Amino acid sequence: GTGTNLRLLLERYGEASGFDLTWTGLQFARRSGLTRVAQASAGAVPFPSAAFDIVTSFDVLYCLPDDVEQEAAREMWRVLRPGGAAIINVAAMEVLRGNHSVLSAELRRYNRASLRARLEPAGFRIERMTYTNASLFPVMLAVRGVQRLIGLAAESEAEGEITVPAAPVNAMLGALLAVEAGIVRAVPMPFGSSLLCLARKPA
Repeated sequence: GTGTNLRLLLERYGEASGFDLTWTGLQFARRSGLTRVAQASAGAVPFPSAAFDIVTSFDVLYCLPDDVEQEAAREMWRVLRPGGAAIINVAAMEVLRGNHSVLSAELRRYNRASLRARLEPAGFRIERMTYTNASLFPVMLAVRGVQRLIGLAAESEAEGEITVPAAPVNAMLGALLAVEAGIVRAVPMPFGSSLLCLARKPA
């Protein structure tokens, strides 16, 4: 993407490299001082085999065609060192498809079984999987149900889905999700708008 997650990883966890399909994303990342970036597809990762301890994929797999999605899973496994971990986040639950899906260019939303079915054939062992944003599920379910009922918006009309709400509302939602984040460390959520997975390449 534009490097926001890459910067977070660099600041907190050590060396990090990234890539994006678009030249625009790459330029944005480089302008902000990130140099370990490349232009590439998730289906053909531009790094050597067994190069990384951790691989991350945040909100990418669901917008890849089936064949590229399968290649991406195999490529994540390839660039991991034995014993390395993959942290993968995807859009979840088909019932939550809505205008946000238009902006994200979603081709699919996942459940536990479908994400497992994509990762295990690539060689991964699933260690943990949980839904997230469960605390917002009732509101999203209602809003996106109405959106589907009246017809999903065109991309040019769906931009309201990514606007930041008023400060008090944003603070309340942030606090709600912070509480959920503490709970989900111990107890996996049974539903939510995203599915977060920790998978490992066997040693």
